[in-house]
Amino acid sequence: MSSVLQYLTGRKKNKKPGILWITFITVLSYGQPTQETLSHKSYIAYHTTENITIDGIPSEEAWQKISPTGLFTDIEGHKTPKYSTSVKILWDKECIYFLAEMEEPHVWGNLKQKDTIIFYNNDFEIFIDPDNDTHNYYEFEINALNTLWDLFITKPYREGTPVLNDWDAKGFQSAIQIQGTLNNPDDTDKGWTLEIAIPLAVFKTSYFHDNNPANKFWRVNFSRVNWDFQLINNKYSRKKDSKGNFAAEYNWVWSPTGVIDMHRPEDWGYVYFSLKEAGLQDNFTIPEDEKVKQLLYELYRKQKKYFNKNKRWATSIQELLQSSRNIYDKNIAPTLENHQTGWNISAVSPYTQHTYIIKEDGKIIQKEK
Repeated sequence: MSSVLQYLTGRKKNKKPGILWITFITVLSYGQPTQETLSHKSYIAYHTTENITIDGIPSEEAWQKISPTGLFTDIEGHKTPKYSTSVKILWDKECIYFLAEMEEPHVWGNLKQKDTIIFYNNDFEIFIDPDNDTHNYYEFEINALNTLWDLFITKPYREGTPVLNDWDAKGFQSAIQIQGTLNNPDDTDKGWTLEIAIPLAVFKTSYFHDNNPANKFWRVNFSRVNWDFQLINNKYSRKKDSKGNFAAEYNWVWSPTGVIDMHRPEDWGYVYFSLKEAGLQDNFTIPEDEKVKQLLYELYRKQKKYFNKNKRWATSIQELLQSSRNIYDKNIAPTLENHQTGWNISAVSPYTQHTYIIKEDGKIIQKEK
């Protein structure tokens, strides 16, 4: 879901109070996927020593040696988009590089001022949460005119955070090649290619912060907002219905979130930054501890719903888990702690014995054993 849309807005009991032992089993789900049954995508970004020229043309050998992501799907995860989209990712000691290739028979755009609401045009969007705590993440939106909207978001919009439009991604580079003619309704285009370089320094949170992603994963997602259009005086604009309202946009993404909302970093994909050079092969498996975090986010959402219904926070795990679904294969004992300014829910991972804590604002904290 686009930024401004958000801006405007089974069980075995343990005798110890406040603790509920949950035995999770793996379940296969058929039919339309839900938010809980959607699997998160993963991708290996390979290292390159080749100089990448940002010109919108993937002529470098490194681009040719790597595979793209799978084709994008509808954000809810159960529709096939009208037009195909895929992305490739490379990195080196200075930058992360993205190459998006988008099928589009009518390439158009009219927003030329930086930091305007770019998704009012067809656009391509990148979301990045380097430390996987769902806070302090980055968003980049670009239209076919190569107009950028870059944002730094301290918390997901569900927590009432403001839009930080004055933040700038220093050193950001992008270039576009159009397979057709921009803003020409008299022909049929093939699409557009977007090449991007984002300096790693953009993601530094302090002077001495070591944000080298080598052999680590970051939470990442990509979105493509696409609109039905109409022609007025032979110029493109978003289509309106008979009442003068804009028709709803299409939201096509790499890793579906299950709901029309991109600002759910806990549901983004995983990009692993391999030190192996493009053309070689590496392996990456999403860590088992991510299952524990997903449980905590399920409880976080239940706690929010509980408050909306009862006008108070739940004080025991039992109040939240009456309809819990079995989705894992290990015993986990989440605990709920209320305090004056909110609450914490914690769980010890059965895989690593690390403790994970989710706060009332959705931030995840990890404590190693």
